[in-house]
Amino acid sequence: MTQYRIGLLAFPAMTQLDLTGPLQVFAGLPGAVTHVLWKTPGPIETHGGLTLLPDTTFADCPPLDVICVPGGAGVMALIEDQTVLSFLRERAAQARFVGSICTGSLVLGAAGLLRGRKATTHWAWTDLLVPFGAIPTAGRVVRDGKFMTGGGVTAGIDFALTMVAELAGQDIAESIQLGIEYAPEPPFSAGSPDTARPELVAAVRVRMAGLRTEREATVANAAARLV
Repeated sequence: MTQYRIGLLAFPAMTQLDLTGPLQVFAGLPGAVTHVLWKTPGPIETHGGLTLLPDTTFADCPPLDVICVPGGAGVMALIEDQTVLSFLRERAAQARFVGSICTGSLVLGAAGLLRGRKATTHWAWTDLLVPFGAIPTAGRVVRDGKFMTGGGVTAGIDFALTMVAELAGQDIAESIQLGIEYAPEPPFSAGSPDTARPELVAAVRVRMAGLRTEREATVANAAARLV
């Protein structure tokens, strides 16, 4: 049986569904060996309070076929963490596929991995890909060569199913989709700024205004270091 070594980065204040959604999909891939990665051993508290326990440190990480970076509030610290960025650059050079969910693509950008590449992220932050030289591209999953980026949070399941189809074929991916009954029928059409009520989109943008100022400054600093 073919073995697939898949590494998913875990970090403080991450959005847990960005990791646990794809992890559930990869759990159904025959031959998959998953590694939940962080710099050091010990529990990590995610945004929302769920605690994760990484099983592999950077120093102990084996060669990977796939490496994936989730998103969440904690990405701003990662963007400035040279240990993390160096690890990603090293592993990306060796991996068959490199991926991200949500704002995890900003971390790939800060590592210099998305220059000239199409990529996506959460709808509120797509413009922050530009300083890193990426080409913001609409889509739940966007692929450019061996780089595969997913949109916000729930797109992680789409990302992982797309990745499984690349690794092991569409039949396996569809079997996993059926097994987890991934047939979304959201109760509202508010999951995208294209379909949500304009006043709702405006209100959410207002609530994010302070965070945007902070993130723009952090991204600008990180992008300047790449020049």
